Amino acid sequence: MREVSEAAVQTEPEKPLLPLSPACVVGAFVQRRKRFSVELLLNGVSTWVHSNNSGSMLGLTRPGSPVLASPASNPARKLRYTQECVWVKESALPRDPAGSGSERGFWVGVNTSVPNRMLEAAFRAGRLDFAAGYASLTREARRGQSRLDGLFTGPNLPPLWVECKNVTMMEDDAACFPDAASERGQKHLRELMDIVSSGERAAMFYLVQRPDGHCFAPADFIDPLYAELFYEAMARGVEIYPYRAVVSPRGVDLGGLLPVRKAQKQYQIALTSNV
Repeated sequence: MREVSEAAVQTEPEKPLLPLSPACVVGAFVQRRKRFSVELLLNGVSTWVHSNNSGSMLGLTRPGSPVLASPASNPARKLRYTQECVWVKESALPRDPAGSGSERGFWVGVNTSVPNRMLEAAFRAGRLDFAAGYASLTREARRGQSRLDGLFTGPNLPPLWVECKNVTMMEDDAACFPDAASERGQKHLRELMDIVSSGERAAMFYLVQRPDGHCFAPADFIDPLYAELFYEAMARGVEIYPYRAVVSPRGVDLGGLLPVRKAQKQYQIALTSNV
């Protein structure tokens, strides 16, 4: 596991944009079943919690790893907790489970609803430079037969369509997406390219919910077609914003932007072809 550089570690805010409940619990990971259920040992008792992460969670399902889970808003729900974060690094147990990180490890946010909520929270707080000047945000905005995560509108500004993704995988010092082949992700890139060709703005908002790594890159070793479409989208004018998140048991805050790694191989990008 790579060390976290001092530059990558960001100060945990007192009041993160997306706070977590103080009633969160920490249990030890046992197994994952059908991707949406995770078994934890909670105070020595087997407890199943909900996971909304449909990806592979590559490298984040090690037996014994601490998992932070939040209480369900509906107390009558079958699974009383939702998986929020996984502890990773040198030890299966953090020195201080209530801390945001140490030289022995750090928390990785795996709740895939967080990027969409962060987009709105950061916009309301005036912390999205790329959306400066826009007056409103519509979540789950419809365009034709598709829905995109966000649509920013403002006076005398072109519509700005945004799709959000959660990033939890690290490879060769880069935060990478996706962690499993994603036809849906490929579709979103094509949709964003079509938006740009119509004269409107389009952007990918990647929320990197871990503190290591120094850049962002598409995971060509997982989904080569996604990587090719990613670099084509960049060339066509789709805006790419990989923000690092600041993750702790207190909640999730927005950190700084990561640079995008240049393509490691030559892609056949035909800018005159139809999307």
